[in-house]
Amino acid sequence: MELNLKGKRVVVTGGSRGIGRAVALALAREGAEVCITYASNDEAAKETQELLKEAGVENPLVLKGDAADEEFAKEVGLQMKYVFEGVDILVNNAGITDDGLLMRMKKESFDRVVAANLNGAFYMLRELSSLMLKKREGRIINISSVAGVKGNAGQANYSASKAGLIGLTLSAAKELGGKGITVNAIAPGFIDTDMTKVLTETQVSQIVSAIGSGRPGRPEEVADLVCYLCSDRAAYITGQVIAIDGGLVM
Repeated sequence: MELNLKGKRVVVTGGSRGIGRAVALALAREGAEVCITYASNDEAAKETQELLKEAGVENPLVLKGDAADEEFAKEVGLQMKYVFEGVDILVNNAGITDDGLLMRMKKESFDRVVAANLNGAFYMLRELSSLMLKKREGRIINISSVAGVKGNAGQANYSASKAGLIGLTLSAAKELGGKGITVNAIAPGFIDTDMTKVLTETQVSQIVSAIGSGRPGRPEEVADLVCYLCSDRAAYITGQVIAIDGGLVM
């Protein structure tokens, strides 16, 4: 299926590894010009930059900064304006976890996760949608989580941030829909990434047993859905929350 993303200018936050890397590479293979942001892992970012070149991006833009920093979002907007002369697609993927039981969770842990996962997405959406408005066209994909749909014990901060991201998606879709910009959320389930590799075999087994498909998802499967939602074929889809979880939530 031809998605016709050639020449589209893309920002993928948290794009150096995991789902973000898979999304960036998938969009690159569809012909997009890609900018990724990352927080700290220089080695992973450099590796992703080389992979993007192999995928056909002549000059991938790689920007290091804190997803929770409003000024960093402004800098990304400026870089896209002057380097790529605008932006067509934003994938808000950057996120962190800091798990713990609710009654023992410190304020700093709650605030840090919400700042990175929700505030950061808001900053990026605000800055980059303003560039899309000039063209009256754009695609915004927010990577939420099934934890934001059904909650998850030990992840009150993460679940709250991902549920908030769904609310942000719905509000932005209503505000921007008449301007030619679609805004959707994807809620991945248990995906095989670095974030899930910290779990024990017992924990993984328990989670997989609750998945209808009987296996973890792959980052590339999330990336395929992102590519479709970014294409003209999805022009009439907005304000939706699409789970890609193998039947974990049903």
